[in-house]
Amino acid sequence: MRELNFTRKWPKLSQPSFTTFRFPRQDKDWEIGETIRIVYKARTRGRETLGEAIIVNKEKRYLAGITSEEAIEDGFPEGLAQMQRWLLSVYDAVQVRNLLHKLTLEWVKGD
Repeated sequence: MRELNFTRKWPKLSQPSFTTFRFPRQDKDWEIGETIRIVYKARTRGRETLGEAIIVNKEKRYLAGITSEEAIEDGFPEGLAQMQRWLLSVYDAVQVRNLLHKLTLEWVKGD
């Protein structure tokens, strides 16, 4: 089973359904209907499996097409500007201009 990593325990992870924005994968992209393991800090000693979720929707987006409401729902209470700052602190500016996928997931099993 493939894993989807989070480096923060976002409040959205405690909801039955949540969204996350991800860059397309080069090997095998995420697909609707796929069940994945949700992991906190996957590559550290603090690794914690949070449970399993199924991808129920996938939308293609560019950062310019994300609304402030979506950014707030995604865990950025100050809206889109805060989300943009966070993305630029994690990824380089060229990558941030690339296509993103808005994934909607539903928990099927929590640990």
